[in-house]
Amino acid sequence: MTERGPTLPCASPAPGTKLDIFVRKLLAYSRLSTADQGELLALPYQYRELGPNMTILREGDHSQICPILLSGFAFRYKLAADGGRQIVALRIPGDPLDFQSLYLHTVDHHMQSLTPVELALVPLAALERLAETRRSIARAILVDILVEGSIGREWQLNVGRRHALPRLAHFLCELAYRLQVIDPGADEGIDVPLTQEQLADILGLTPVHVNRTLKTLEEAGAVIRSGRRLRTGAIGVLARFADFTPLYLHRDNAA
Repeated sequence: MTERGPTLPCASPAPGTKLDIFVRKLLAYSRLSTADQGELLALPYQYRELGPNMTILREGDHSQICPILLSGFAFRYKLAADGGRQIVALRIPGDPLDFQSLYLHTVDHHMQSLTPVELALVPLAALERLAETRRSIARAILVDILVEGSIGREWQLNVGRRHALPRLAHFLCELAYRLQVIDPGADEGIDVPLTQEQLADILGLTPVHVNRTLKTLEEAGAVIRSGRRLRTGAIGVLARFADFTPLYLHRDNAA
């Protein structure tokens, strides 16, 4: 077995615990007892802040830590041989950024901060112990991995089969719906922390095509633009453009 090495240098622990947002994220999809939640909140971690466009994970890394995203946004991406970038996942506050390294020893993608971020660097060994001793936590980890896989399949359909307008509208609806876990007011409009170039790398479009599509959505009241800032407007209008259904997000799984 290849020895794992740390991906990010460790900083001093933050006072208190910041892992409540992580527990809230897991509770959106899994049932966890008060004792389970206490064990998760008591996980050891080291706190780190990064600016935008900073590397969190590199393809080929052998990681000893699972970064938990406490605030800000990050994205997973792959690079083509010619240097072209495809963003394959957007991570929001509360998301674990590398559960897969619990079971796979080599990181197969790059992870980068999109905005300034706060991270809790949790030792994989501590997560492994919890997964081995607490069945509900092991199941919650598995469910999180499965939901991420479901989102990935929807992104593949989005890029492969939807036209530009429903493709962009669908992505924006998904982002608003996912953010409801940490912000119940997200269905009333969210600030989208992405440039047109980054949206192009998510959607498999050119920045020019993204700009034209945003203009159509703006005219319909589905998005609001102010300079380089983008905010969703009427979610119902976006959902109609996208023919959006949140089934693949499995928000009823914890019921």
